[in-house]
Order: sequence, then structure tokens, then C-alpha cells
Amino acid sequence: MSMETRSFSLKLCLPPFVTPTATVYHFPRLGNLNRTYPAPQCILHSNLTTPQPSPLINHSPTLRDLCQPHVPTHLLQRMEEIGFVMPTDVQREALPHLFSGRDCILHAQTGSGKTLTYLLLIYSIINTSKSSVQALVVVPTRELGMQVTKVARMLAAKPTGVEGDHKSCTIMALLDGGTLRRHKSWLKAEPPTVVVATVGSLCQMLERQIFLLESVRVLIVDEVDFIFNSSKQVSSLRTLLTSYSSCNNRQTVFASASIPQHRRFLHDCVQQKWTKSDVIHIHVSPVEPMPSRLCHRFIICNNKRKLQTLLSLIQSDAPDSGIIFVGEQSEKSKRAGNAPSTYLVIDFLKTSYEGPLDIVLLEDDMNFNSRAVSLLELRKGGGYLLVATDIAARGVDLPEMSHIYNFDLPRTAIDYLHRAGRTCRKPFSDMKCTVTSIIVPEERFVLHKYENELMFNSEELIP
Repeated sequence: MSMETRSFSLKLCLPPFVTPTATVYHFPRLGNLNRTYPAPQCILHSNLTTPQPSPLINHSPTLRDLCQPHVPTHLLQRMEEIGFVMPTDVQREALPHLFSGRDCILHAQTGSGKTLTYLLLIYSIINTSKSSVQALVVVPTRELGMQVTKVARMLAAKPTGVEGDHKSCTIMALLDGGTLRRHKSWLKAEPPTVVVATVGSLCQMLERQIFLLESVRVLIVDEVDFIFNSSKQVSSLRTLLTSYSSCNNRQTVFASASIPQHRRFLHDCVQQKWTKSDVIHIHVSPVEPMPSRLCHRFIICNNKRKLQTLLSLIQSDAPDSGIIFVGEQSEKSKRAGNAPSTYLVIDFLKTSYEGPLDIVLLEDDMNFNSRAVSLLELRKGGGYLLVATDIAARGVDLPEMSHIYNFDLPRTAIDYLHRAGRTCRKPFSDMKCTVTSIIVPEERFVLHKYENELMFNSEELIP
């Protein structure tokens, strides 16, 4: 299928030179609220209203400045040794509130430093001389859990040149596919200080009463929007937030790049007693446009032509490697006994695609062994077409990726950003990468909205 392009020049909501802003929502104690969700008291921080310091003098606080005296000195030294010296916007806004003991919702884009923010809070609270689980980090996927565990262990390692005995902070990765028998023995012998867990594995341990949460002083739920959007995980998370420990006995932090209805979420956090009533919502707006070497395209067709259109795009593009993003299957579709869209796409490509790329499936409902086989296929090299859902691809780092295909349009602009962020990950590369959305006519205005919000231009492909 030969295609021509039609460029669209859009009026952007924000000019490209806009400086970062962060909104801190102080949510007061609530009584009975009606369903209009009144706007919380808001304090807007903007460096446009603050006198600018002399360029010869740097008055910006370092991470060490923000963390002293809350975080132990050897951890601060290790933090700087790794390379974390100056705070990001979310760290600058959130850490003072977190160190004061407030519950927080950290709302900032991927790569903004949310993980280090809540890990510094954890290391300011835990007492390594006590043999108990004191901090719990809940994640939606095994891959994200492995990334968080890696950073946590790097920070907990002894700094170079430091003498003296520091009781080490033990960190357990309680992730899907792990050996629960080994974890059970570890928990009985000497409980770890920090547990990083997926919802499924954690609930298994709790139901068997192998491990209790009474001693947990800080609870982190990372990528909370993805867990709440997963029909498989949301009920377990709600139970976890309310049944196993009281919000008044712990400090609770939710982290996410996307909270589409933040006022309603704040309301639910307080009313459902997931957090204390004075929870703070810290929202750091995206300020960086997507990489200039990332091209955005869309093609309009009807639903019956989407599979054939996808095949034609792949044949025309001849990508080095690509991800085909498919929407999560709805509960209604499951109850009707319909096959997930991922399977429809996989089956079609395996019978119709005759190119050199391997076709691999990655979705949230896969069992651990199938998921491990898929990831092994990806990491051994060579070209591939990965068919995936949003939540399944979270935490998977694929630097060779050149093309993204949105077989189903993402639900939010932030989801679009997450998908696009699977490309352009290879350092110092000038390879052009492409995001292509296959949409029906009614979805054009939705994509237009994403373009304005994320500050990019799309080209229309004409069949």
C-alpha cells in the first residue's frame, strides 16, 4: 500500500520554552462531599514570580540539603556516589512534605525521579536494627519490581571508602514467578526491612499469614493508575489498603505518571481511608517535548480494515523492531467469551505476515513461564514485532525499538507518552523512530487533543 503524508500544523497549548511548574494540592479534612468534587486548596509554585538569583551563584538546594538530617549520612554519600546530586522538580516539591510525615500522591511523568523520591523517604523511616518488615512497595508488574529493587539495593550498598559497621538494609523482591517457598523461609528466619511486591504474590503471602503488615511504617503503591485500571489487581489492592493495616498507622504514598481524575481520586483516598485526611497531591507538569527524532503519524480506516492496515504499515515501514499496542480486554468482552484483541492480532500476523521479524506476545494475563519465554526471545537480539498491552509493557526496556503501532488508541495522553517512550531509548543514537496510530474517524479529535497536550505534530497517512 503506497501512502502519502499530509502535515498538520497545530496551535499548541503551551510554547516550547515554558518553565516547569508544580501544583501542590493540600487536601483538608473532609466531611460529606457531594459528587461535584470541589477543587482542593491549591498552592501553585512557579519560578516566574520569584526573583531570579545571580547566575554566578547557585542557590538551588542539593539532594543532600533536602535530605539532611532525615536520611542517614552513609546513604546520602552512597546516593551522591551513584550520581544523584541535584533534585528533580518532583523531589524538590515532595521531599519536605514526605519528611514531615504527610501522605502524598506523586503525580509526574516517567523519568521524573519518583522512585528515588519514595526510596529516600523509606530510608529516612526504617530502623535496620529492628527485625521486621517496615516498608512495602507495591508494583503492577514483575519487570517494574525488578527495577525498583535494583535501585533500592544500589542505594543500600556500603559507600566506597566508608569504614565501620552499618547494619545493612535487606530488600526482598516478592514478585510474580518467584519461589514462594524460599521467600517463606526467608521471612521466618529474618524478615527483610523492605519488601518490593507485585499484588498477586503479596496477597498469596498475606492470605497464608506467612507475613503480616502490622509493622509496616510506610506503604508505597507505584503506578497506582495501572493497578486501579487492571480488573485483575484492583480488588486485591483495595483490600490491601483497608484490611491489613490502618492508614493512621502508616505513611502512604501513591506514585503515578497519570491520574486522569485527580480530584475524584483524592476524594476516594480520604473517604475510603486509603490515606489520611490531609493527603497532599503533588503534580509536576511535563515540560520536555518528545524527542525531535520521534515522528508521529496516523491513518484513518474503519474497524474491519484495521488488521489489514496494520499489516500494510509493517510491510511498508520494514521496521528493525516494533511494538503493537492493543487495548486491555473489557470485563464485558470477557464475560461474552470473546478472545482478547492481542490474540486476534497475533493470530492474524502469524498467518499473514511473511517478513523476517519474530512475532512475540506480552500481556498481563500471561502466566510467568510464558512471559519469561517472551522476554527471553526479546533480549536475545534480532528483530521482532511485540504485541503488548500497556500494563504488560511497563518496565520492559527495549533500546533497539524503532517503531510503535497503536492498533488501539491509548485512553489518555499520558498513556500515549508511555507508549512513545518505548522508542528513542538508545543513548547517542540518531535513528529516526516512529509512532503510528490506526484510528477510526471518530477518534481524530482524541488524537488532536493528545497532540496539543503533549506538544507534537502528527502527519496523516493517506492509503
